[in-house]
Amino acid sequence: MSSKTPPPQVNPTRLKTAIKMAISKSKFLQEKKTALVKQQRRQLADLLNQGKESSATIRVENIIRDDIYIELLEFIELYCELLLARISIILDINRTSCDSGLIEAVQSVIYAAPHTELKELTTIRDSLIHKYGIEFGKAAIDNTDNHVPEKIVKRCQIDPPSQELVTLYLCEIARAYDAPYSKLKEYEASQEEDEDENEEKEKEKDINEKGDNNNNNNNNNNDNDDDDDSPSGGQKELAEPIAEQQSTKPVSKAKAAQDEFDALKARFAALKSGK
Repeated sequence: MSSKTPPPQVNPTRLKTAIKMAISKSKFLQEKKTALVKQQRRQLADLLNQGKESSATIRVENIIRDDIYIELLEFIELYCELLLARISIILDINRTSCDSGLIEAVQSVIYAAPHTELKELTTIRDSLIHKYGIEFGKAAIDNTDNHVPEKIVKRCQIDPPSQELVTLYLCEIARAYDAPYSKLKEYEASQEEDEDENEEKEKEKDINEKGDNNNNNNNNNNDNDDDDDSPSGGQKELAEPIAEQQSTKPVSKAKAAQDEFDALKARFAALKSGK
């Protein structure tokens, strides 16, 4: 009789220590790089004040890359927190396949490990691949099954930032530090247009909601009349949702560019406080 091959076992102490260290170092790196980025923003504002827009345009790419990297570290920290919270599931020798509630975190850590300076992530990655198998590790690295979300994939890419994003950053820095920038007026004008569009949409929404409420009240009154005439009672049909009645308006280019970088714009709130 051939005995079954025992499932691969992971060193519990080594894995736990690596995860804890990864969380700790990730927090430290985030704080360090955030302070550095604030300093770089001030330097960039000085360049704009000196009229050196070409130099500022080149140097802002470093700030963008650092911001993206900081966000990647934030996600990695959260995934490691989840792995630590569910470490008993990972270490369970009877579980040979990855738990569905952990597969995103596990594969994202494996995928992102080479894109960070956290050596502990390499240890975690190797332990997870040893636990779940080489094929599982290859699927995570290639993201074959799309378990690694787009937010991680994008932040691991090393492509240069788009011109729209560069302009967006320079405009926000110029506004925060009261520095001159040639494209700032155009940017502010597009923002005002977007705000006006949003206000109009809100007004239309309020009007439609009021009209819908009135229609519902009228339908309820009609239903009450039907109930009086019919011994079995009337049952009203639900009106078509307003969202389905309205047609979608085309979105401006400026608005589309801003929507694409919503996650990064959260960083701009730190500009004013980081003067």
